[in-house]
Amino acid sequence: MEWRDRQGNHISDGDEEGSALRFLYETAPGNILLRLMIRKPVSDFVGWFMQRRISALMIQSFLKKSNIDMSEYENRKFVSFNDFFTRRILPGRRPIDGTPERFISPCDCKLTVYRISGDSRFSIKGGCYTPEQLLRNRALAEAYTGGILLVFRLTVDDYHRYCYPDSGTKEGNVHIQGVYHTVNPIAFRKHAVFRENTREYTVLHSDNFDDLVIMEVGATLVGRISNLHGARRVSRGEEKGHFDFGGSTIVVLVKPDVLRVDDDIMRNNSEGCETVVKYGESIGERIRRN
Repeated sequence: MEWRDRQGNHISDGDEEGSALRFLYETAPGNILLRLMIRKPVSDFVGWFMQRRISALMIQSFLKKSNIDMSEYENRKFVSFNDFFTRRILPGRRPIDGTPERFISPCDCKLTVYRISGDSRFSIKGGCYTPEQLLRNRALAEAYTGGILLVFRLTVDDYHRYCYPDSGTKEGNVHIQGVYHTVNPIAFRKHAVFRENTREYTVLHSDNFDDLVIMEVGATLVGRISNLHGARRVSRGEEKGHFDFGGSTIVVLVKPDVLRVDDDIMRNNSEGCETVVKYGESIGERIRRN
C-alpha cells in the first residue's frame, strides 16, 4: 500500500511489517505460526513481557529501525518497552484545529475513506464487510447507510495515543471480544480482519457532526485497548485513550450528508493510496444544510 502526504508526495510503498506479514499470511509455515500467535495466551504473554523492565533493552534498536524522531517526545527514562511505546508527545507538537466546522483526525495514521453503499457493504483490500458485522448491531449500523467510513491505520512508528474528533456527549464503551489479527492491508487478502479482531466502540453525540461511531481495533500481539472514559461530556482534541504495543486501527462511521472529506485526501483515496495525517489535523468539513 502506497502512502502519500497531503501534497500528494510519495512517502512509502508500505511499512516495515510488510515482509513479516507476507510470510505469515502467504506461506504455509507462516500460517502455522500465525495460528499460534493469535491465541490469547500468546498475546497475553507478549503484553506481559512488554511491561517488564528487560523489554526496555529493545528500545534503541526499535528507534533505529523505525527512524523515530524522539525530539518530539518527552525526554525521560522509559522503564519498559510499553512505557516507551505509549510515550506522550511534547505540548504543542500536535496542535488541535479548533474550527467547529472542521473534522479532525483522532490520531497519527494512514487514512483511507470508504462510502457505505445502499446495501451497507464496503470493501477493505479485497474483503467485503458490512457495518453490522463490524458493530454486531443491526439497528446502529443501518443508521449509517449512505454515510462514510474512515479507517485511520496506525503503524508501529506512529504516536499511539488518540483523541476525540469533536466535542459532545459519549455513551458507554461497547467491547467486542475477538481474535488478534493484524490490521495491515496484506491481511485483507485472505482474512476478514475486522470480524476477527478485538475491538471497542462508543457513540459520540457530537456537537457538529451528528452521531459518530468511534471504534478502536486491536491488532496482532496488542494486549489492550485503553480507553480513559465511560459515558460523559468530552472535548475536541481531548485524549480518548491509547493502544499498547502493536499496530492498530481506529474506525469512525459518519452519517450521510454530514462530512465532506478534503479533496487531496479523496484524490489519494481514488488512486488507491493512504494519506498520512496527524493527531488533531483537519481532514474535512461539515456539510452545510439549507
